[in-house]
Amino acid sequence: MKQENRETSKPAWLKVTYDQKKVDRMNKLLSGLKLNTVCAEANCPNLGECFGNGTASFMILGPNCTRACRFCDVPHGHPKPVDLAEPLRVAQATKKLGLTHVVVTSVDRDDLPDLGADQFVRTIHALREITPKTTIEVLTPDFQGQTGCLDKIIAAKPDVFNHNMETVRSITPKVRHRATYSTSLSVLKYVKEHATSKTFVKTGIMLGLGETDKEVYTLMDDLRTVNVDFLTIGQYVQPSEKHYKLHEWVPIERYQKYYHEAKARGFKFVASSPLVRSSYKAKEELMAVYGK
Repeated sequence: MKQENRETSKPAWLKVTYDQKKVDRMNKLLSGLKLNTVCAEANCPNLGECFGNGTASFMILGPNCTRACRFCDVPHGHPKPVDLAEPLRVAQATKKLGLTHVVVTSVDRDDLPDLGADQFVRTIHALREITPKTTIEVLTPDFQGQTGCLDKIIAAKPDVFNHNMETVRSITPKVRHRATYSTSLSVLKYVKEHATSKTFVKTGIMLGLGETDKEVYTLMDDLRTVNVDFLTIGQYVQPSEKHYKLHEWVPIERYQKYYHEAKARGFKFVASSPLVRSSYKAKEELMAVYGK
């Protein structure tokens, strides 16, 4: 039998267990409302835990992305027309599940004149109307850096604006389709400068793509230069052979080191461990900041 090497042998932490009945119930609800979640579409390893606890990150604007980033398992293909009833269904699901914090993300929609920004706004407004006490986090594409799109999101006043850097500068061109390191950083900078103080700005990165400590620290410094509030750091899991090659399963000690380095730089909240994803335990971030 061929022995798996260090790069491909999955560590024990990736083998998670969960209550299948709770997951099935969650899937049934979402299917009935014709809603997508990034949890399922991106094959997130935390799907069982989050679905089992009745939480989810809703993915609006359909399941097909107009980009084909080499790290991502979300399907690339011709997207469907915008469903104007979708925001209401997201709000209805949020109320039915009793969520106190909801994450709304989307595929890239470079085919649309507004790049999908208006659907984010409609969803925020629907949530505010139907579940006014629920805090809202948006995890957006880069909108090609167009500030007009960002202004629309800012005006809707989400509690958290999240846009992922994904990785360090040198690796970005190898794994991201159309998106650039500079554009993503400028998006975070613009939102921080133009949003109210009640909107926290957040980003996330993956490890295991071949980055060095120095590159990660430079990224942290770049983020603090534009006053990003929250940072998530998690492990890249290669979805298939056709995706970007996994370089290593990063040891837990390095996550701990990065956590302390990030906190020392002044981030308000840092989550750093292998299973961390952008929206994983997102409510806990706000609770930590507000002290609730």
